[in-house]
Amino acid sequence: MLWRSVVGKLWFTFILLVAVVLTILMVMLLRSFEKFHIQEAEGQLLHHATMISHIYEGYEHEEEALTRIEQYTELLEINVLVINQGEKKMDNVEPTIRQLPIEVFYENDKLSSVFTDQQEIMAEGEFHTNEGGWPSNKELMVVGVPLMPGELDNSAIFLYQSLEVIEETSRETKGIVYLSAGIAIVLTTIFAFFLSTRITAPLRKMREVALEVASGHFRSKIPIVSHDEIGMLGMAINRMARDLNVSITELSREKEQLARILTSMADGVITFNRQGEIVITNPPAEQFLESWLFEDGVNNQNRLPEELNNLFNKVVRGEREQQLELAIQGRYFALVMTPLYDHEQIRGAVAVIRDMTEERQHDKLRKDFIANVSHELRTPISMLQGYSEAIIDDIAESHEEKKELARIIYDESLRMGRLVNELLDIARMEAGYTELVKEKIPLIPYMEKIVRKFKGLAKDHHIALKLDVKEKLPDAYFDQDRIEQVLTNLIHNAIRHTQEFGQVIVKVSVEQEEFIFDVIDNGSGISEQDLPYVFERFYKADKARTRAKGGTGLGLAIAKNIIDSHKGKITVHSKVNEGTTFSFKLPL
Repeated sequence: MLWRSVVGKLWFTFILLVAVVLTILMVMLLRSFEKFHIQEAEGQLLHHATMISHIYEGYEHEEEALTRIEQYTELLEINVLVINQGEKKMDNVEPTIRQLPIEVFYENDKLSSVFTDQQEIMAEGEFHTNEGGWPSNKELMVVGVPLMPGELDNSAIFLYQSLEVIEETSRETKGIVYLSAGIAIVLTTIFAFFLSTRITAPLRKMREVALEVASGHFRSKIPIVSHDEIGMLGMAINRMARDLNVSITELSREKEQLARILTSMADGVITFNRQGEIVITNPPAEQFLESWLFEDGVNNQNRLPEELNNLFNKVVRGEREQQLELAIQGRYFALVMTPLYDHEQIRGAVAVIRDMTEERQHDKLRKDFIANVSHELRTPISMLQGYSEAIIDDIAESHEEKKELARIIYDESLRMGRLVNELLDIARMEAGYTELVKEKIPLIPYMEKIVRKFKGLAKDHHIALKLDVKEKLPDAYFDQDRIEQVLTNLIHNAIRHTQEFGQVIVKVSVEQEEFIFDVIDNGSGISEQDLPYVFERFYKADKARTRAKGGTGLGLAIAKNIIDSHKGKITVHSKVNEGTTFSFKLPL
């Protein structure tokens, strides 16, 4: 708005100053002119009255004097009243003015002083009589001179006229003054805008450059056209922009280095401010907090876990390093938190989180691997030997019994074949001999085909199988056979471990340049101590149930290798008797 700009403020100041000066000057001029016009008119009337008095006194015959006076006053727009010894000798009245009765001149204190004091008088206003309340219809100027003072009593000559003539002259004077004031205000406005534009033009340029500097364009400069205070301000802003450019470039370089260091770290890092709010995290720390909040059942990502908050309070109060070991979602973490200082005061804390699960898993896997392989191979071999001996020893007598034993031997041989093939697949993947055949795939029809394949199995188990896909998804680029193998394994596992009348949801979405595939069930879930090992070879959370349902313990290990070969990531979240969510991400 104009009133908020420098131009408007300068213009308003100039106009206000000129208006005040002109108002004072105009009032003084109008009063001076009005007084001058009244004095001039009174002087002229007094001159005419004196002249008429001399004419009256200069003639011996009164009739000749009155005739001469009438001839003299014909050209004057004034009223003449001649009184000789209390008798009205002449009373010429202009048509525009009402005639004053002779009583007015005797009853008015000021006018009657001509008779009593034998002196000249001048008066203005409306005149009234005491009898009848007679008023004049206009303001009048009255001049009176005594007639032949010392010789005649109650004799005088009065001249009176309307003040409208003086007021008309005053109005013309006011018009001239008002016109001059208007011209002065217009000229002042032009001068104010010209001056303020000269001042504000470089200020506007400075504002534009300041906004550009605030938005990150530090190369913008203010042209210096003068060396006054405004020019010095422009040079200071240009120098500030250069210094800011250097400082922010250095800060950006340091920030980028810090961000790359944090991102490339295998350990999680969390930085807190004085109030315990998270300031900086890296990907391992975000995954750690996500798992912790999931286990605690907290949906608010801004809320700190209680144990972490208590540890932070201990660090701030004690001003020393604190350590904590945690087991979250079957993973083991060692957390070290150290206070951060701003000179002598604590300004926050930094926590370093190391995932110790792999070390513990290696220790456990070294002990369990041989036992698991021996166990998986020994069971089908023992069954093959036992049932084949039963056939050889003719323990099975009827044809149906032999056929049943043969079917069991056949199923166990198939299971051993699957076990060997899956071991070979894992070995090839880990050795890098498996090549991916990536191609462009319409994702929605692809997912519908996979889910449709399990509709019958889900119906047989009385389980609701649903596909949750957004209406529009971009085409995917991956090995469709391998990803189908992963989804088949996850969906089949979800159906097998979900009770009747449960549900399994297959969800696909896109976030941050990644496809996210979720297989969600509300089945029996996986215990916390089993979660870290579900992607390991031969590991089974419930070995009896898995064997009864035909599992080998290698499906999730193969799925993890397939996702890893696609530069993706697979994770699992689960709670016992609440359900399990397997998720994997693929680059868009």
